[in-house]
Amino acid sequence: MKIGILGGGQLGGMLIRHAIDFGLRISVMDKDANAPCARYTSSFTLGSPTSYEDVLNFGKGLDVITIEMEAVNIDALRELEKQGVKVFPRPDTIAVIQDKYTQKQFLLSHNIPVVPGVAVDNKNDLLKLENKLPGCLKKRRDGYDGYGVMVLKTAADIEKAFDAPSVLEELVDIKNEIAVIVGRNEQGEVKCYDPVMMVFSEEKFVLEFQEAPAQIDEAIRNEAFALAEKIADALQLVGILAVEMFITRDGKLIVNELAPRPHNSGHHTIEASTTSQYEQLLRAILGLPLGDTSLRFPSLMMNILETEALSIDRQGKFHRLLEVPGAHLHWYGKKGIRLGRKVGHITITDNTIEGTLAKADTIRKILN
Repeated sequence: MKIGILGGGQLGGMLIRHAIDFGLRISVMDKDANAPCARYTSSFTLGSPTSYEDVLNFGKGLDVITIEMEAVNIDALRELEKQGVKVFPRPDTIAVIQDKYTQKQFLLSHNIPVVPGVAVDNKNDLLKLENKLPGCLKKRRDGYDGYGVMVLKTAADIEKAFDAPSVLEELVDIKNEIAVIVGRNEQGEVKCYDPVMMVFSEEKFVLEFQEAPAQIDEAIRNEAFALAEKIADALQLVGILAVEMFITRDGKLIVNELAPRPHNSGHHTIEASTTSQYEQLLRAILGLPLGDTSLRFPSLMMNILETEALSIDRQGKFHRLLEVPGAHLHWYGKKGIRLGRKVGHITITDNTIEGTLAKADTIRKILN
C-alpha cells in the first residue's frame, strides 16, 4: 500500500513513525522543504497542499491519501477519488470542516449543540453587530494553534479585528474544555478515546496542557461519547476526528470545533493508550479493525513553546526534564527559532492524576 500525507508537520512525522510498524511506504507533500517530515521519508515532494495541480500530481500512483492539516485543495482530492485513489477523510468531510461557519451549520442541521455565532465578511460587518459584544471572533478558514482567534470586548476592539470572513460567537460561561478523539472505519465501526481535560493560554489561545482522563461526571462523559459518535456517523467519517467541547457552568455540553485529523489533544495516546491516535488513523484508512482505546494509566501532555531561555540552554533543560520518571519528550525538529512557536511536547505518565500533576510542576520549572 502506498500512502500519501498532505502536510509535512509534526503530526505527519508521528504518523510515519507508526506506519513503519505496518510496513507502509509513506509519501509526503509540503510547501516547506524544511518541514519535519522531510527527514523521515525518502519520498518527499515539495508542493502546496492547496494547489490543484500539486495535489493532483502528488496523488497519482498512490493507493490512499490522508491529511494532517485542513488547508488542502478539495477539488483535486475529488478528482483523485474519481481516478480510483482512496481519500480519507473524504473530500466532502474535509470541506464541511474547513470553514468554521459551514461546520457550525452542519452540526446544527444534525441537532448537535454548538456555540451560537453569526457569519461576517469583514470589519464593516462587525460595526453593525456592536450589540453582540463581547464575543469571540474566529477566522472561518486556516486557523490553528490560536492563530485566527480573538476576543472582542467592546466596539473599540473592532479596529484591530480580522478584516476577513469570520464567525462572531457568543462568549460562553465555560467551566471546562474537553476533547474526545473518535475513530471510524469504512465499515462504520466507531471507537472513542476517554475525554481529556484541556487548559489553554488565555492570552494566545494555545493549548498549554491536557489531562487524561478528564475528571468529569460520568453523565457528562457518556454524553461526550454519544456526541462524538453521532458527529462521526453524520460526517460518514473514515479516519479520526477530534471533537472539542465546552462544559458550561450550568452543566451543559456544547461542541466548539472539529478537526478531521490527528490532534494535539490526542498526543498522549502514544504513551498512555493501548492504541495511539496515529495507529488508529492507519487502521481506519486501511479498512482494518479499530484498535483498543483503553487508557493504560493517567497522563498529562504539555506543549513546549519556543522561549529565549529554551533556545539558550536546550540540551541542559532536556537533560533535567528527562530525569523525571515517566516523562517522554517529543521534539519536532523545526528549523530556526521563532518565539512562541510550538516546537515539541512532553507526555508525563504516573499511576495517579496527582502524580502526573506533581511531575508537570517540576517540568514547568525546568523549562521556564
